[in-house]
Amino acid sequence: MEPRIQFCTTREGVRIAYATLGEGPPLVTTPSSWESLGFVLQESVGGRFYRALAQGLTVVRYERGGVGLSDRHRSEFTSRADVTDLEAVIDSLGFERFALMGSFHPGPAAIAFTARYPQRVNQLILYGTYPCGGELTRDDVKTSLTSMIRSHWGIASRTLADLTAPGVAPELLEGIAQDERQSAAGETVARLVELAYRTDVTELLPAVNAPTLVLHRRGDRAVPFRMGRELASLVPNARLVALDGDIHWPWFGDTGAVLKSILEFLGGEASGPVKATRAGEGALTILFTDMEGSTTLTQRLGDAKAQEVLRAHNSIIRDALRAHGGSETKHTGDGIMASFPSASRALECAVAIQRAFAEHNAGVGAQGLTPLHIRIGLNAGEPIAEEDDLFGTAVQLAARVCAHAEPGQILASDVVRQLAAGKGFLFSDQGDVTLRGFEDPVRLYEVRWHT
Repeated sequence: MEPRIQFCTTREGVRIAYATLGEGPPLVTTPSSWESLGFVLQESVGGRFYRALAQGLTVVRYERGGVGLSDRHRSEFTSRADVTDLEAVIDSLGFERFALMGSFHPGPAAIAFTARYPQRVNQLILYGTYPCGGELTRDDVKTSLTSMIRSHWGIASRTLADLTAPGVAPELLEGIAQDERQSAAGETVARLVELAYRTDVTELLPAVNAPTLVLHRRGDRAVPFRMGRELASLVPNARLVALDGDIHWPWFGDTGAVLKSILEFLGGEASGPVKATRAGEGALTILFTDMEGSTTLTQRLGDAKAQEVLRAHNSIIRDALRAHGGSETKHTGDGIMASFPSASRALECAVAIQRAFAEHNAGVGAQGLTPLHIRIGLNAGEPIAEEDDLFGTAVQLAARVCAHAEPGQILASDVVRQLAAGKGFLFSDQGDVTLRGFEDPVRLYEVRWHT
């Protein structure tokens, strides 16, 4: 599916670039900030997100004035100019009625357009956005951030990437920062950030009559969840879907939940199972679980009862994977292999799994039923993706780490510990361990999960 690039011109003579993908009912999506169309054009995680969205839809995505392929010399930094960009794209395409999705900083422009043209917007989706930008952060942070963007745009771009995509692999964060530096000059970005802080469309919210879906991740640091909750409460016909995770961008983390919510709201269905995006298909954190004594369990309980226990085991682990953006790769018979776009997410999931099994065991123990004890092992690296499976040294080492763990224990390789440095996890050094199939000893750490 190749995007089609076109250009249009606003009433003020500003040239705006936009791309269309797919076929079907139109969905116009605003940019998220000042990123370029490269997210749509390239085979990147953003590109894959929009291609998945375009299954059965005509997805339109454009750039703001002053960014990317659009006219780079933007003179008007106002909310009205953002709405004018959107109007020009829609008029160029000739859409009479369409669905509209507004994200992050241009989200208020989508709100303003819907309030102004209620007869044209069938449905409105608001992802990770806000009604009043002045509430995004403290005044001293606003001043510090805009000053850094103006004076050190290179450093600031990486800082913004860290803020919006915590825990994502460093090389991917650098890719985000590089795209932003190439998309717009530091002065342009500083003025767009200042525009975001002074934007306020709160008074327009009661006039938004289109059915509205508000999507917001609970741990979003760029736009606090409370702002999405407030937004949903002030739009007359809005429904809030609270998503798990702390990464702002929808193409990282539990991408499947985002796509599923959008497609269900629009009345469509995904063309196939949508998994959490494997960020970059490069650096991933691999998690293995292993249930203690599964063979003995079957011999003791019989096939039918043992299968009931296994179903409970699978349900606990899969619930944790969904909650923490993990992508199940395969069931190993007495465990599950999964991958995560960040080490911190994988560790959070591992801790959640062990705590869930501890709670489960407390309940079944009182009834004289069978408790379940799980080993968990984690490693990070660049596995080879092939036919919905992952292969390579990173995967093999994760499996060996899991096999070395004791029941109820979480063991992680040193690379996982380093990737999650400063994230609040408690590690206990287990020393160098020789694992089967590996010549060199591997430094392992136990992850403390008991409250």
